[in-house]
Amino acid sequence: MSEYESGRRSAVEKAAREIEDGYVVGLGSGTTIAQGLEEIRKVLKERNLEVVFIPSSHQIELAAISQGLRLGSFTEFPEVDLAIDGADQVDSRLNLIKGGGAALAREKVIDAAAKRLVIVVDERKLVGKLGEGHLVPVEVLSFAWKAVSNRILKMGGTPTLREGGGKVGPVVTDNGNFVIDVDFGPINDPSRLEHQLKSTYGVVETGLFIDMAHTVYVGKRDGSVQVLERKPA
Repeated sequence: MSEYESGRRSAVEKAAREIEDGYVVGLGSGTTIAQGLEEIRKVLKERNLEVVFIPSSHQIELAAISQGLRLGSFTEFPEVDLAIDGADQVDSRLNLIKGGGAALAREKVIDAAAKRLVIVVDERKLVGKLGEGHLVPVEVLSFAWKAVSNRILKMGGTPTLREGGGKVGPVVTDNGNFVIDVDFGPINDPSRLEHQLKSTYGVVETGLFIDMAHTVYVGKRDGSVQVLERKPA
């Protein structure tokens, strides 16, 4: 067990306690949420809550089924009361980098539809500036990845097509697209960079989640949880 596992589980539990009876809850993808589904299930059982979950990837769908959670489709339930997600980096304004699990497009759509977005991370994910020691994932149309990469080079980024770990060739998202991981270095203006990337033809979505998170639950090494709230603009 990781030295941060206890803190992460406590953070997921605190996030889960925002769930109310009858809620539609979006589920992000990745290790933190997948491993935290057991804590979410325990909270539902303890409080006898009836909840519908909207998964953001095949990975989290299968994990949720294994925990016996009730799932619905985003088409059937397009209005989301609460989204619970993880992040790869969180800055002081609660802007995020996400997409390590290549589910960034679906995660962003669900997170944006939620009335509240709560993020669960451990303290290692807190940074002064996004991009410090971390790449920015960009989901792109498969046939356009080279053209997008050339455009990103002109923007000052260093792009790398993400390769699969359990397969030969590029990672293919649940949407049938490729992912480019880009080194921009420390990002001074995440909002401007997000706009530049989204204005590039062939880009489907970026891993920059700007002004979206309302609350971040930070699991500490000692098992405690720090709660960060987004400050009003």
